[in-house]
Amino acid sequence: MGTLRLSIGLRQGRSVATRQFHEGALRVLRPHYLDESGQVCFVMVNPGGAYLGADLFVIDVEVEDGADLLLATQSATKVYRTPGSFAEQRMSVRLGERARLELVPDQLIAYREASYRQGSLYTVSPTSSLVSTEIITPGWSPDGASFRYEEVRLRNEIRVETPGRMGAGAELLALDNLLIRPPLTDVTGMGFMEGFSHLGSLVVVDPRVDQGLADELSVLTAGAGAHTGVSLTRTVAGTTGLILRSLSNSTEVLSALLGSCTALLRTRWTGQAPLNLRKY
Repeated sequence: MGTLRLSIGLRQGRSVATRQFHEGALRVLRPHYLDESGQVCFVMVNPGGAYLGADLFVIDVEVEDGADLLLATQSATKVYRTPGSFAEQRMSVRLGERARLELVPDQLIAYREASYRQGSLYTVSPTSSLVSTEIITPGWSPDGASFRYEEVRLRNEIRVETPGRMGAGAELLALDNLLIRPPLTDVTGMGFMEGFSHLGSLVVVDPRVDQGLADELSVLTAGAGAHTGVSLTRTVAGTTGLILRSLSNSTEVLSALLGSCTALLRTRWTGQAPLNLRKY
């Protein structure tokens, strides 16, 4: 079990923590500044080492007006056996005007007989910027087979706050429900990830997202060794989002693919160098 609440504000050109609370098996390490941009980097850690059955982890992140946060994890999120139950993570993220969040966790590894649910609610402003990545990979099982976890459920909801439409009444930009239930035997086709074992996702919400960017990311990922698709979504008010999804049989392939996408966005939009979050 664990709870983490983190608020980031802008102070004299630097982003700093204005609120920080943790309880149980969740916390963040001390802040780092990887360059001169003023962006603050926090790393989430789980001292317990893994998620187990009936575990509930709650994460609440707010990036205030003009602030800039890079949020990463210390290592992969491991979900072990959850007999008769499931492990769950609930995350709520709110971005103020001109706020920026890069959410780049290490991969989620679901082991044999593991069941995991993750629900994320992002509330953004029309001028904020969100970049979020995710990799799902099966853990090792005694017989060497993959796809033997029970299920993984991921739900991402993205809403845009505009004047007069706040909180739950904010306009819906995207609602993404993903349910993976691996078969007991090798099966291909829709619903079974086309025979692939690893899934990578990239979510981008930013005023600069357009069809040209979607096309460029499609070209960038074409030779990366994964099957990739890119989709655009738009609110009535004009806020644009982008969702990229890739299938592969390798964590390394998906990490490199998503890394090339985030590198393009960082260098083009902020002038920052590509991320190097090597932890060992």
